[in-house]
Amino acid sequence: MPAFDLSAFLDGHPVATFVIDTTHTITHWNKACEHLLGWSTAEMVGTQNHWQAFYPKQRALLADLIVSGVDPAASEYYREKHKRSALIPGAYEDEDFFPNIGASGHWLHFTAAPLRDAGGRVAGAIQTLRDVTERRVAENALRKAHDNLEHLVEKRTAQLAEANQRLEDDIRQRELADAELRRRNIELTALNEQLGMTQQQLLQSEKLASIGQLAAGVAHEINNPIGYIFSNFGTLQSYLGSLFDALQAYRDAEPHVADAAVAERLRAMREELDLDFLREDIPSLMNESKEGIVRVRHIVQDLKDFSRVDANQEWVWANLHQGIDSTLNIVSNEVKYKADVVKQYGDIPDIQCLPLQLNQVVMNLVVNAAHAIGAERGTITVRTGADDAGEQVWLEVRDTGGGIAPDNLSRIFDPFFTTKPIGKGTGLGLSMAYGIVRKHNGSITVHSTVGAGTTFRVLLPVRHEEAQPGPAPEQGPGPA
Repeated sequence: MPAFDLSAFLDGHPVATFVIDTTHTITHWNKACEHLLGWSTAEMVGTQNHWQAFYPKQRALLADLIVSGVDPAASEYYREKHKRSALIPGAYEDEDFFPNIGASGHWLHFTAAPLRDAGGRVAGAIQTLRDVTERRVAENALRKAHDNLEHLVEKRTAQLAEANQRLEDDIRQRELADAELRRRNIELTALNEQLGMTQQQLLQSEKLASIGQLAAGVAHEINNPIGYIFSNFGTLQSYLGSLFDALQAYRDAEPHVADAAVAERLRAMREELDLDFLREDIPSLMNESKEGIVRVRHIVQDLKDFSRVDANQEWVWANLHQGIDSTLNIVSNEVKYKADVVKQYGDIPDIQCLPLQLNQVVMNLVVNAAHAIGAERGTITVRTGADDAGEQVWLEVRDTGGGIAPDNLSRIFDPFFTTKPIGKGTGLGLSMAYGIVRKHNGSITVHSTVGAGTTFRVLLPVRHEEAQPGPAPEQGPGPA
């Protein structure tokens, strides 16, 4: 091909390319080379100075080695870095960083191949240069993010193990305290039978005080590890966001990978892992888990409230249906094996309330309904509605369980009253629910039929006002 035609072809080629002859003299230096390296065609063609565009001191490039017939494996500069081209016979590839190119240096990928005459003899060499800086930066960023994530996981795992150990130690201490408390209760009960009704009332007061103190202590101890988990959870969400950004940068760089086999392997791995699905599902899982942690913190806060520990509460306007749906998600594992949950929502306005406390009410009512259902699968119906004036909303939780005996209806909202076996219930759930509803200037009623089921109905004002003394909760013999 005539030199003029080859020059025109190379100048129109977007890849930086230069050509040398058998005397290592530059015969072609295209415009892409000028743009990338900053050396003009006039400065380079006809010289042997192509090394100056890359190195401060003279040394052979891959094209020089091909023209000289030297195997790059024998060169001190390329021995560890070069590789044979998989596409071009007799060609070699290399990749290196050049700090003197551009403001902050560039990573370049070289491919050098021999040029042969009609007799098959080497008549020169052609070398192309591709700027792979973005890919290298993305790879380094991904590698750094991966290393940071591994370090973080190891660190958090160690912290979690330490927190678990402290929690196990605390549980063992609480078990010992519970065993001692049960022993004392047995002794006090025997003494109670001997001293009569007056001494029995005194014993009940001491028992409530002891359990209240224990509840406050447990709440304090649980708050510490929950605090660690909550703090670490936010940090983990931030790190996951950074990791996804790094993965996206790597994905953007994927089309620029020179090796087709490597590019195909990366694409197959991305499809196998389904990264797009993970980017959508992981934040959802993280949000649900964080909501669970927040719920635990507020349960502990409710326990402290019961133990007469000051609480920080804020009244806000909230959608009751959203709170119910969120609570049903949290307790689904408790309910799904016992009953089908049917939601019958009416058209209700937002209400001014303490949303997390109302969620606690819903949780207690739904879990109690699930526990009331026997071996045969039942149904739990959650209904809502509003009065005609739009000043009050109501919530009903109805189950198809065994119902509540009439003798127990008048006591179900008493603290520590439970019909469950020892160790299966604290008797605090409905009492706490009643206290929360009264705090909202609302009312809670129960209607039950033995063998047919139970319905709890909660009535709440739309707008919060300071609580006024109200009647005790109502009980009835039949379903609402």
